[in-house]
Amino acid sequence: MGLRGTGFLLHCYLMLATAMYFDLGEQEEKCIIEEVPEDMLVTGFFLLEPWDLNTFTHSPHLGATVTVRDSNYEVLMSKRFGKFGKFTFTAHTSGQHYLCFQTNSTRFAVFAAEKLKLHLDVQMGEHSIDHSTDKTKDSMKILEDSLSHLIDQMTYITKQQEYQREKEEVFRRISEDANSKVLWWAVVQTSILLTVGLWQMKRLKDFFIAKKLV
Repeated sequence: MGLRGTGFLLHCYLMLATAMYFDLGEQEEKCIIEEVPEDMLVTGFFLLEPWDLNTFTHSPHLGATVTVRDSNYEVLMSKRFGKFGKFTFTAHTSGQHYLCFQTNSTRFAVFAAEKLKLHLDVQMGEHSIDHSTDKTKDSMKILEDSLSHLIDQMTYITKQQEYQREKEEVFRRISEDANSKVLWWAVVQTSILLTVGLWQMKRLKDFFIAKKLV
């Protein structure tokens, strides 16, 4: 493995050390949901390993297939990786995005019962600070990366606020529409009750007149 590959692997391990993880069965697919604003670049790092590192693994070369779908379940990307990798995609619309992971095991389902652990770190924005290489950069480069990272975070926060405002506007329209329908339904019910009441009073009055009770 070259120096670049070694650096990327070290970078992945450092980032995934504090990332989330979940269990993933062999030949099983699991998805997580991320709220992503429109035009936001998303970068993900993952590492697949046996759940118990002290036990023997039957699939030492096992990898994972990453599939990303938007809120309309349209596939934005689908790629096969090894046991660790990096994937990126850009959200075309605001909303929930589904990040799905499935092992690429070729064993028969009867024998594919190994339990695995998948570490995952998802970042929003174009730049991320690589602290593992800070010592090899000069001060200006570190400052430039920090500013780029800060700008990306501000852009992400702005787009996230815009997305939340859009959701609030949609919720407000739905609430107003529901309240309007409830109001009209109450008016219709009241009108029906008054009409039936007046009709019953008229029928009762006509009955008494016909029987000469009034």
